Amino acid sequence: MKEFYPRKKKICQMCAGKSVKYSDVPIISKYINEKGKILPRRMTGACALHQRHIAREVKRARTMGLIPFVK
Repeated sequence: MKEFYPRKKKICQMCAGKSVKYSDVPIISKYINEKGKILPRRMTGACALHQRHIAREVKRARTMGLIPFVK
């Protein structure tokens, strides 16, 4: 029988002090999947406030042409 180990709660990286800007393409690309969609909160580990910020920055990067809309 398998042992149950409680999962470690993800903490929001931006609450911990990191920032996300639309011009940082390597950081922004961590928050989109292989099809170019924005990852949900349960996968990014961001709080609701910062998830909205991530979505805004990803959309800005798409508009500026730094990342593609669809891969």
